[in-house]
This record gives sequence, C-alpha cells and structure tokens, in this order.
Amino acid sequence: MTHNKRGDDTLVSPEQSLQVYRAMQAGLSRRQALKMLGVAGIAAAGSGMLPGMSFGWAADSQGTPKRGGRIRMAAHSSSSSESLDPSRGSTAIDYVRAYTFYNGLTRFDEQLEPQPALAETFESSDNGGHWVFTLRQGVTFHDGKALTPQDVIYSIMRHKDPAVGSRVLSMVDQIDSVTALDDRRVEITLSSPNIELPSVLAVSHLVIVPDGTTDFSKGIGTGPFTCEEFSPGVRSVAVRNENYWREGHPYLDAIEMVGISDESARVNALLSGDVHMINNLTGRNADRISQSDGRRVKTTNSGNYTDLVMRVDQQPGSRPEFVEAMKYLFDREQIKRVALRGYGEIANDQPIAPSSPYYFDGLPQREYDPERAASLLKKAGVTGARVPLVVSPAANYSEEMGQLLQQSAAQAGLNLNLNRVPADGYWSNHWMKHPLGFGNVNPRPTANILLSQFFASNAAWNESGWQNEQFDQLLVASRSEADDAKRRQMYADMQTLIHEESGIGIPVFLSDVEGYDARIGGMDRTIPLGAFMGYMCAENIWWNA
Repeated sequence: MTHNKRGDDTLVSPEQSLQVYRAMQAGLSRRQALKMLGVAGIAAAGSGMLPGMSFGWAADSQGTPKRGGRIRMAAHSSSSSESLDPSRGSTAIDYVRAYTFYNGLTRFDEQLEPQPALAETFESSDNGGHWVFTLRQGVTFHDGKALTPQDVIYSIMRHKDPAVGSRVLSMVDQIDSVTALDDRRVEITLSSPNIELPSVLAVSHLVIVPDGTTDFSKGIGTGPFTCEEFSPGVRSVAVRNENYWREGHPYLDAIEMVGISDESARVNALLSGDVHMINNLTGRNADRISQSDGRRVKTTNSGNYTDLVMRVDQQPGSRPEFVEAMKYLFDREQIKRVALRGYGEIANDQPIAPSSPYYFDGLPQREYDPERAASLLKKAGVTGARVPLVVSPAANYSEEMGQLLQQSAAQAGLNLNLNRVPADGYWSNHWMKHPLGFGNVNPRPTANILLSQFFASNAAWNESGWQNEQFDQLLVASRSEADDAKRRQMYADMQTLIHEESGIGIPVFLSDVEGYDARIGGMDRTIPLGAFMGYMCAENIWWNA
C-alpha cells in the first residue's frame, strides 16, 4: 500500500489521511470550527488556540534548542534574476528567503492550518466575505519602523498591480479592498466569500513589507533575520534579528544560502561539510547520504510533482488527441521504480495528492497503453513526426522521465527528441515557453491555492495555457461553500476537468528528499509544504556544536 507522511511524520495511508483530517475537524481544526458555526464569529488568537495547535516548535528529540552557530544551506536552483521581492518568488531558495526576512499576517503549523503571526487575531463575521485582522503590538521592521495597517494595505494591494509581476495575482484578484479600521485593525473585503483567506495570506509571496517599498535589495521586513548580503544567483547572508517579536527566536547567529544546481556537487558539498542542508535529492543520492556518518536524510510526501507541460495554445498540444496520447505513454510504475527508486507514489494526471482531504479517488487510473496512444496520435495527424521535448535537471526527474517517455513514444510511432538545457536559468528562460517541456510544482497548503496558482485561466503559472470557464466558476464557488459534501464534489469536478482536458500530465508524486548535517537540531518537525521545513526552517532550527 502507498503511504503518505503528514506534518508529524507519521506514516498514514490515503484512507487514514482522510480519517485524520476528520478527527482534526472534530476538535483541532479552526476550519472545521468555522464550518460548524456557519463560518461566523470565529477568531484565532495567540493565547486562545485549540489544543494541539501551538504556534511554534518546542524542543525535540535532537535536544534542547541552543543559541548560536552559523550554517550554510544549498538549494537546487538559483538565478541571476533572483530578487528579495517576495511577490516574485518562484523557487525553493526564494521561499526560504521570504520566510527568513519577512513575516505574513498568518503562518502555517504542522497540520497546514493558519496560525497568528503578525496578526494577533483574525475573524470573519459573514461567511468569509469580510475579515478583520488585528495586528500584533510592538513589532518593528529591520530599520526600526513600527508595523502599521498601512504596511499591510500596501503589501497586499501591490500584488494587484500588473507592473509588479506578482506570481500570486490570480490569488489576490478576489480581494476588493484592504482598509484600516484603526491603528491596529485591518479589514479585508473580498469579491466573493473565501473561508480559506487566512491560509492564502500565509503563503510566502504575501508576507508584509514596509509601506511604499520599491527597492527590495536589503530585504527589510519583520522576519527573524536581517539581510547582511544579497548577490542574486550567488548567495545571501542572513544574520539574527535581535529585535525579533517572537521571544527566544531565532536560535542561529547566521544563515548563508547558496544555489548549487548540480546534484552531485550539492551532495559532495554536504558530505565534505561545505554546506549543512541540501534539497532535491534523487533516490540514489539519498541512499548514499543515509549511509554516511554524521549526515541524515529526511523524506516527506507532501504533493510535490514534476509534470509534462503541453501547451494547448501551440502545436502539437492544441490537438486534444495528441495531449491524451502523451498521457497514455506514461509507464507510471516504471517511472516510480526506475527513475524515483521508490521515492514517490503513482499519480493520475490530477494535481491534488492522495494525502489531501479533497483528493478525488473516483477517476479511473490512466494506464500505460502505447497501442491506444498510437491510435490517438494517428487521429492527431502526428504519427512519425519529430517533436522536441525540453528537459532539465531543474525540473526534478524530468531527464529520466523524458528518456522513458521517449522509449514509450517510439513504440507508438512518435519520435521525441530530448532537448537538454541546464538548470541555471531554466525557470526564467524555458519553463512554459516551449510546446513540450516539464514543470515542477512544490506543494501548496490548500487545494484551492494550488488550483488558483496553476490552473485558473488567468494564473501567471497556468503552465499549459489551458482555459476553462466551468473550472474557473467552480474554483471561485468552492471558496465559499461551507457544506463539506458539496465542496468535495466541486473539487472532484475540477480534478476531472484537469485529468481529461488540460495539457498537464502528472505520472507520479515525488517525495521531498533532503539531506542535512546531524548537528542541526529541530529537523524532526515537518511542515509539509516542501523542503527546508516547508521553507520555514530559519527560525526553528539550531546548531548542536
């Protein structure tokens, strides 16, 4: 049976995952409390959270947290176009920096429930159409300026300006206005109700910056570290914010972040002690690290996937038969066994993972069928054609998937030519810019956020250019639907549309595999959003010198 790890690293099956979720709803989940009470009058406060939903992390099995020490982290991707503007973040190192230098109004706990951060409380009184956030007192930015409602207004509304180039424009489109009620309270009015707004505001792109900021080179925020140095595509150095509002945090003196795109070089840097944390490990290197002294491997199944991107607004992806044929050419079991070495689980061309409570298991599994693919390719008029397919180390396992897909395509009468491009600059120069290529999508905290960012017709990251009015309507309607059964059906319908019509093929879900120095404490906690403790490790880990 395929198993999945949730936030506490306990192995659960997809069926058990749903049971756990229901148990959370029964007593621990704020979202369920909202539903039980008609999504009205529920406030989350730092001093009044429900049992088991603590804000922060206590000492773990790696000992008592210690103050001091400096570590170096190496992420798998970097670019000379990097910015400390959180609105433009697109890779793991961007997300880590966002949570290192800034804070959001809310933040995620280990169950991916939104908890208070810069907002001390948040509440909705009309089914999620209007929200009031009360700011925490005594919070200052790195330059000494006090946090005010104007900072919140600017930080959120700037995403609606197309000139900003925000990666979450499709998510903030629902926000009609942000206004100050007084010197601590901010009201957010939505175009239609969304009971998940606190989760939306916890994503790394929506952290709070000082009012009027246009120069982000210094990374001035309210976060646990200040920016001492930032060289795009080279490195950043973060030093402890001695005036951080969260008492006792952070533990480390400094964190240096670099990008090492070559996996072998990244692994060797960890094993030699040049770096202390790395992400994006293949199964082969995970086994190698686990067998070395003083190093550990952490694996989390959280919904990460590498997808085949077929632009439906370009040839040959504009021919539905071609797109369907390519999905039948995935030998998913072989991909999991050979490419992933077992570090993953079978997917079915739907982006919501089995660990999600909104995963729809009613779709028949699309099987490997080269004969059916050959028939579809013939209908599409591409039998015998030579079609380029762009692969890169930047999109995890895309090279291996591409090779296996190339072999399967040959059996169906299609010649796939692999165009290998380097990892450096892949996301800015190649992703979504070719008729056929690969993407790599990190986990998102809710199904609606994932679908809003990658499948809404107006989403900046709508990888295949797929547009469907019915899907867009369901996406908006699901945000305000308090009836759980109706909401699940909406998500089932959306997944069906993606499975059957979109230009995205998802053969497997990938395990997030990272390696780290055993002297780093706090790593047995998991926020299942991706590597580096869901990108939030900076203020929650320490160095056991």
